[in-house]
Amino acid sequence: MGKYIVKRIGYMVVVLMVLSFIMFMIYNLVPSNRAFTDANNDIKTLKGNISAEERQARFEELYLQYQRRYGTDVENRVIRYLRWVGVYPLYDGSFNGLLQGNLGYSYDYQKPVLDVVADPMKVTIRINIFATILALGITIPLGIHCAVKRGKWMDQAVQVVTIIGYSLPTFLISILFIWVFCSKLGWFPPSGMKTPGSNFTGLAFWKDSLYYMALPLIVMTFCSLGGMTRYVRASMIEALSMDCIKTARAKGLREKLVVYSHAWRNALIPIVTLVVGWFLGIFSGSLVIEQMFAINGMGKLMIDSLNKADYDVVLLMQMFYVGMSLLGNLIIDIIYGLVDPRVRVNK
Repeated sequence: MGKYIVKRIGYMVVVLMVLSFIMFMIYNLVPSNRAFTDANNDIKTLKGNISAEERQARFEELYLQYQRRYGTDVENRVIRYLRWVGVYPLYDGSFNGLLQGNLGYSYDYQKPVLDVVADPMKVTIRINIFATILALGITIPLGIHCAVKRGKWMDQAVQVVTIIGYSLPTFLISILFIWVFCSKLGWFPPSGMKTPGSNFTGLAFWKDSLYYMALPLIVMTFCSLGGMTRYVRASMIEALSMDCIKTARAKGLREKLVVYSHAWRNALIPIVTLVVGWFLGIFSGSLVIEQMFAINGMGKLMIDSLNKADYDVVLLMQMFYVGMSLLGNLIIDIIYGLVDPRVRVNK
């Protein structure tokens, strides 16, 4: 298993490099020139009577300085990419790329990208952790129960509800829940992250935050119920029809032991992929939910950065998502071996 993990990590590095190169090239095709914009803004702040020739000369000097700072003083995009990564020197021989800790600078927020992403990341992780735990806590027992009681009224009712929830788009469910719980019942606020003008701390802050996060959590959990419940149910039905389960029942084992030990262990293998994907999705954000409820998370930051052409933020976030996806595939393979010894890899 150790050699396999090392080999997979090597593959992950290669894939990450290839995808980073492709994404960098795509965003460099966008017609934007940060050095030109910054130099032009500096020229506009100049005071005094300056002739057009002096102004142009000053602009060209500033433009070259900014180009050298951003590593865009060469036309070769491959060299620009290597400078961005931090493996090719700048004009003065120094290195200032990702490998040196330079993760980019947000043109819109006027601060390093890492500082821009930090707070939205915390918000996204907090809301998605609660939603994922709630969804798994409901869908797994419900899916198992429906598989065991297949064809009963409970199973049929759950199938109807889950297929409706699975079919409706997230934004429509959000609008429906806002109309019911905010407009009609008045139980929750329709948007925001805290009471306007409040300055709570400690326990009061958490209570206020949870009050505003309640409805988005309910929507996210509801949207997750349909697919996962049906997935668990189908996997459990297949596991319960295996010969080993029939043998376990023939031996006189208790039904709970047969279902939750033997059948669930066999049904868990295909479910692992979906569950791990859910947990890794904690970091990526919920685009629709965050937009609908005005939550300042990773999803909303991604949309705002794209709209404002803040490509340093977008590029770093997408690099992070790619890295998390590659890591998730490795974790899934390792968990497969832990769940079922038959699929363990020793080479």
